[in-house]
Amino acid sequence: MSLQEIIKPDGVLCNAMARSKKHCLEILSELLVRYHPDIASDDIFECLIERERLGCTGLERGAAFPHCRVEGIDASVAVMIKLSEPVDFDSPDGEPVDIVFGMIVPHEVDDSHRADIKLVTQVLADDGLRARLREMNSSKDLYDALISGAAMTCQANCA
Repeated sequence: MSLQEIIKPDGVLCNAMARSKKHCLEILSELLVRYHPDIASDDIFECLIERERLGCTGLERGAAFPHCRVEGIDASVAVMIKLSEPVDFDSPDGEPVDIVFGMIVPHEVDDSHRADIKLVTQVLADDGLRARLREMNSSKDLYDALISGAAMTCQANCA
């Protein structure tokens, strides 16, 4: 699946204000519920919190990838926020996070959902793309930079 199939333009929020990692997860839950209004944002939030308890989803170099399994969905859905001010995300490198990519996948994960997760981690590992994302000042520009950067990253790295 391509990144454009997982994340839509209205799933990207630029210059979001978050007080903490928990607040980031709340914002992600509110964005994710747009695609599944029959699922309560509190349920998505609780799934993200539970996943975070299993191990920190903070990557390195200012990016985080909170993701979780959710009952009642059949496809991966993702959203992204760029924070106006970084927050502590308990990342392995100790750096605060300002790029947060959230994803929900079906409770029964198959190879296509694993591929979606791998795609996002490869995109977030691209230093150049993360730098471009940080330069964006509108949600539209952020989405466009994400999609075009992901295409270039996948040409180079995705199997």
